[in-house]
Amino acid sequence: MDILDTIQESLGSILTAGLKVLLLIIAYLIVAPIGKKIISKSIRNVKRKDNITEGRIKTLEKLLLNIYSYTIIFLFVAMLFGIFNIPIGPLLAGAGILGLAIGFGAQGLVSDIVTGFFLLLEKQIEVDEYVTVAGFNGIVEEIGLRTTKVRGFDGTLHFIPNRDISGVSNHSRGTMRALVDIGISYGDNIDHALEVLQKVCDDFKENDTRFKDGPDPLGVQAFGSSDVVLRVIGQTENMMQWAAERDLRKKIKEAFDQEGIEIPYPHQVNVTKESK
Repeated sequence: MDILDTIQESLGSILTAGLKVLLLIIAYLIVAPIGKKIISKSIRNVKRKDNITEGRIKTLEKLLLNIYSYTIIFLFVAMLFGIFNIPIGPLLAGAGILGLAIGFGAQGLVSDIVTGFFLLLEKQIEVDEYVTVAGFNGIVEEIGLRTTKVRGFDGTLHFIPNRDISGVSNHSRGTMRALVDIGISYGDNIDHALEVLQKVCDDFKENDTRFKDGPDPLGVQAFGSSDVVLRVIGQTENMMQWAAERDLRKKIKEAFDQEGIEIPYPHQVNVTKESK
């Protein structure tokens, strides 16, 4: 009878512990998404009340969601230990001593966190901005206290440790420069070509809202081996410079074709020597 009672008590304890674990998992699955929605909604309410950029809002939102996820996972593990009567105090003390020992050799991690903190504090970069950091170009997707994620234009996602960010080039603050160099042959009239360029630029000024200033032809930029290089420059909205440059080149080519202005291209001359 004693053995049966012991088995029954053990089974009862296992079932009770299993039920508690199940309830804890259900609570986690309910609380985790609710908390994330509350954070996202609160951040959006702050944006409506204060004059905060969309990039800054996304940066703060992702950072707070990460901190919330780490916190709730820690609480879940702590409560799980409590269900099985595992004392968490000695574990925390041991983790503290171990963390102190590891900390002496984890200077890189500390540097990551300090650099990430100042990146956020000084607003050097924000989510959705085009930047150059640690030799990588791309759009910022996430800024953390340890790593920064930058999506390259070929689709590659770069995970950059914050300690490697010694300098930041932010290409998304203010207006951007659209620059187009176009070559004409040495036999064409430069003044005529500049007049054609001015007409194309005037059309963009009137009809293209992407340009905030210009575009305008600057004049002769350089003398090439087979062409005279003319330059057109303007200021566009952020991230619109590449599309504006492509459209400018297309319109300039069409206008030059109509006016009979030649855009030089490499020619190959073959000389055949007749044998006697």
